[in-house]
Amino acid sequence: MPVILQSLVALGFVALILIVVPLLGPRRRGGKKDENFECGIESEGNARIPVSIKYFMIAILFVLFDVEVIFFYPYAVNFREMGIEAFLAVLLFVAIFLLGFYYVLRKGALDWENERLKG
Repeated sequence: MPVILQSLVALGFVALILIVVPLLGPRRRGGKKDENFECGIESEGNARIPVSIKYFMIAILFVLFDVEVIFFYPYAVNFREMGIEAFLAVLLFVAIFLLGFYYVLRKGALDWENERLKG
């Protein structure tokens, strides 16, 4: 029940913010206001230039493996108190982690020299 209540409060807060902010915020429109702004540098050209899929693959894989590493922290802090069951769970987690990394390597997602990713 506490989880459901907290979820309802969070969803209510999000809904309230999404409804109230546009009503209270300024409504000025104009060419200068709607223009993109990047650190004081004037925009030039089209922002929709094609970017290699390899860039996105590296970014997604970085986030994926970075988040996985975060799960090691609680174990590293409490490894003595957690016992052998936690150690075996971490070994299983590392095995799955390495299996995923092996899959990424086999698919060539980290190989910048390939013209296309392997299918």
